[in-house]
Amino acid sequence: MFSKSKLGFGLMRLPKNEEGRILVEQVEKMVDAFLEKGFTYFDTAYAYAGSENAIREALVKRYPRERFTLADKMPAWKIEKEEDVERIFNESLEACGVEYFDFYLVHSIEEGNYALYQKYKVFEFVKKMKQEGKIKHLGFSFHDSPEMLERVLNEHPEMEFVQLQLNYLDWENAVIQSRKNYEVARSHNLPIVVMEPVKGGRLASFNEDIEAIYKTYDSQKSIASWALRFIASQKGIMTILSGMSNQEQMEDNLETMANFVPLNEEEKELVSKVREKLLSQPTIQCTQCRYCTPGCPMNISIPDLFTAYNSQKLYGKSGRYKTYYEKFTKDGNLASTCIKCGQCESVCPQHLEIISSLEKVASEFE
Repeated sequence: MFSKSKLGFGLMRLPKNEEGRILVEQVEKMVDAFLEKGFTYFDTAYAYAGSENAIREALVKRYPRERFTLADKMPAWKIEKEEDVERIFNESLEACGVEYFDFYLVHSIEEGNYALYQKYKVFEFVKKMKQEGKIKHLGFSFHDSPEMLERVLNEHPEMEFVQLQLNYLDWENAVIQSRKNYEVARSHNLPIVVMEPVKGGRLASFNEDIEAIYKTYDSQKSIASWALRFIASQKGIMTILSGMSNQEQMEDNLETMANFVPLNEEEKELVSKVREKLLSQPTIQCTQCRYCTPGCPMNISIPDLFTAYNSQKLYGKSGRYKTYYEKFTKDGNLASTCIKCGQCESVCPQHLEIISSLEKVASEFE
């Protein structure tokens, strides 16, 4: 085990102003609180717009290099020729302001991306970077089937850890297959970094009836804390990434993980009960990763429209959700303007049927 930081600071959802600029001063306060509690793992990516520069300012320039560990990632969808691989890696080093990465990941492996990584010799390149000391530990993040995970691990035994989407809602999900992928990683004795433990915030708040299941048992614990504790109670977990976007989320997660207590049997039953309730809700399982938005020819703010739809389905109809929908469609980029090109579905890590889901959103709000 080469990281003792059970909680990781995921940098994909940093606080931003209305213009979309990352609020570095707020990030600095969050970094300070995180390190003060003894946690050290920070996770960024070339594809997380502005994240690398923000962590350079908020962390790298303000703390000695030995105080933290930094993870970054190589994205298949940004590579058009073999020369891009070295360029992207060097740009990440420069943007972060470091001479090496403690953890470096081949980003979002699935069947299509895997072929690109092989074509452009990414695995050979990252092994070379490790030999040169620019990478301390090699791994990959993964969004595919257990069979595909088994294949990647067999073909690349040099991989030292794997990053998986694990949370109690997706544990038996037939698409995400959290439990089965977890079991494959465990069978290879690989340390696991967890992404989406709170499923993009979906496991942080529910309607009153569902929240009461937890609150009746313990009114002091936050809803999100149950999701973190579920994952942290599993064996073989190296780090749990949480994409915290404000100080309140940071403090809540620090409280949960700095004083971590595994779930007991009664609490596991409560989690199962909540899972059953949630799976009966007709919502769109979007995690707000936003991989779908940059290439949308109609500039549809897909995750935000899904948020409006899910909120209305979970909490009941409200003018508030209509207003929220209108905020993200004010330029005419309504859900109904989708031209069904399929670009969004080709890059969605959750394998959502986005086109048909947008039709549902249009039916709800237009």
